[in-house]
Amino acid sequence: MSHDKPDSHINYDDAIEYWTQTPATLNGVLGGYGEQTVVPTMDVLGSNHFLRKLKSRMIVEPGYKKVGADIGAGIGRVTKNFLSKHCEVVDLVEPVKPFVDQMQTELKELIQENKIGQIYDVGMQEWSPEDSKYWLIWCQWCIGHLPDDELVAFFQRCIKGLQPNGTIIVKENNTPTNNDDFDPEDSSVTRCDNKLKHIFERSGLKLIATDRQKGLPQELYPVRMYALKPKN
Repeated sequence: MSHDKPDSHINYDDAIEYWTQTPATLNGVLGGYGEQTVVPTMDVLGSNHFLRKLKSRMIVEPGYKKVGADIGAGIGRVTKNFLSKHCEVVDLVEPVKPFVDQMQTELKELIQENKIGQIYDVGMQEWSPEDSKYWLIWCQWCIGHLPDDELVAFFQRCIKGLQPNGTIIVKENNTPTNNDDFDPEDSSVTRCDNKLKHIFERSGLKLIATDRQKGLPQELYPVRMYALKPKN
């Protein structure tokens, strides 16, 4: 394996160590862009807007319900402020122990309302969804922790985990150039738009809609949302 590819430098243990030392707070999981910035609010507005536009493409098949999965869920921010408003029940996937512990506090009311299903304390690379379970698998700011081949395998497992007419949505930073960037601090890769589309294609997914997140601070990477369905 050649080490000039940015994704060849990814190390899961380094990533877990980095995030385990990060405060289990909104400001921690958002890298300093917490309540004192526009990021949390704009993020949820953008996600809501994107999902509303997809409504007609996301009709639940008879006999199924709106079960969501929040991948790389952190302390449960996306589930609490967004997914729980669209899904009947949400499962969460998060490998960082202090974040998983903090979910009990953040999601307390939703847990009492039975809106939280399973909490899987594993990394994406180890998670295998139940067959045909999910209406929506939401992956936000986490796929940079998987090398290309592992990411393709992850998406292929997710395809098996989708209900008939289920959808995978990826919300992720893009590099503004045609190159991928490796970040040694949290051991992750930021991919360009073309690379992500290539990975979706390799995984057997077709892109049905994409949108650029608006209103984020200029110094941040551009953020895009991608709605994906299995090709067959």
